[in-house]
Amino acid sequence: MAVITIDRPQRRNAIDLATAEALLAAWRRFDADDAAAVGVLTGAGGTFSAGADLKAFDLTDRPEGFLGFTRITVDKPTIAAVEGYCVAGGLEMALWCDLRIAGRGATFGCFERRWGVPLVDGGTQRLPRIVGLGRALDMILTGRPVDAAEAHRIGLVTRVVDEGAALESAIALGEVLAGFPQATVRSDRRAVLEGLGRDLEEGLAIERRTGIEVLDVATEGAARFAGGEGRHGR
Repeated sequence: MAVITIDRPQRRNAIDLATAEALLAAWRRFDADDAAAVGVLTGAGGTFSAGADLKAFDLTDRPEGFLGFTRITVDKPTIAAVEGYCVAGGLEMALWCDLRIAGRGATFGCFERRWGVPLVDGGTQRLPRIVGLGRALDMILTGRPVDAAEAHRIGLVTRVVDEGAALESAIALGEVLAGFPQATVRSDRRAVLEGLGRDLEEGLAIERRTGIEVLDVATEGAARFAGGEGRHGR
């Protein structure tokens, strides 16, 4: 497991230029680290992130994203562990992750609407893909707060846990993912992501290509099953 923590609690973990650069470097390290199977993003001090630091207001448009990493991809699963406020760019960073686990007291929202700040770190593209067009437009256009229960109901978060338990739960889920044969975890994830927005025929071709690449792993798994592993649901 690799845990990346935004640690600016005095600024509600808002992102300035130095933090954006550190986040990009951290995700690059994670992606290159063969020992790290799953990455978890969280915030210190009971807040995920309030998004861009509007006091510093020093973020710049770069190919990797204003917040440092929101336009890059990594080859391994990622989980956002959310407590407290996950708003504006904070929400966009959580949307970048594959899965989101939230404490019961978490609050989500496109709060940048209040200040005339545009969504430029993937929010307009990822949110509709996750919750659907109508719900995404409701959140984006109104900027209203969404609590953890509603976020779970509309599919924005994967699981809701007791307040203060999001990081622990994300790590536990990550350990489950890390326990599976990693080649097929990553190939199936890649097929899903590459197939987004394609028609069914194209998507099936992507699935076939990525699946064939890891058939040796499937052969090994079938042999283990035939040898007695996994019987009776174990």
